Amino acid sequence: MTPGGILLEDIYFSYPNQNIFRDFNIDIPASKVSVILGPSGCGKTTLLNIIHGIITPQRGVITKENNNTISYLFQEPRLLPWKTVSYNIELILKNFYEQKQRKQITNHYLELIGLSEFADYYPAELSGGMRQRVAIARAFAYPAEIILMDEPFQALDPGLKLNLTKLFSSLWIKDNRTALFVTHDTAEAVFLGDEIFVL
Repeated sequence: MTPGGILLEDIYFSYPNQNIFRDFNIDIPASKVSVILGPSGCGKTTLLNIIHGIITPQRGVITKENNNTISYLFQEPRLLPWKTVSYNIELILKNFYEQKQRKQITNHYLELIGLSEFADYYPAELSGGMRQRVAIARAFAYPAEIILMDEPFQALDPGLKLNLTKLFSSLWIKDNRTALFVTHDTAEAVFLGDEIFVL
């Protein structure tokens, strides 16, 4: 395992009526975009949840550096509907920075995603694509060494999906964090991935 990477060894995990992983191994390199490619139901989201620590495998070893924090981008934006766009980003920075710096970081990422003028809007006032852009900005604003992305563009039309894929790439290039991106779309995997793992 490279420093900052993630190593899973001999992972076994099953649900009551379904085996998902048996003696599963994967070495995710640091500072690269690794893509997990596979059909629905093959265990892609389960793998992210194991890495994040949301669920625990019945057997196996997960190795990552102790200080590695994780940012998780879900299939849907999961913004707080009663809070503004800027507050949705600032909130996840509260335990790390003073208010002035939180505001600066929030404004920086809103500018990067082209939504500065919508800072005081509420999620319901935005289109689906704009809400997902805010979710991407929030994931990158969070001071994490690892970003997990669970098919965040799945429900979008092809044109918007391409635009957000390019946006993700442009944001990642700026800081080269360890990213693990899950998809069932081969073209998306090839476009984004430095490494592609097929389930």
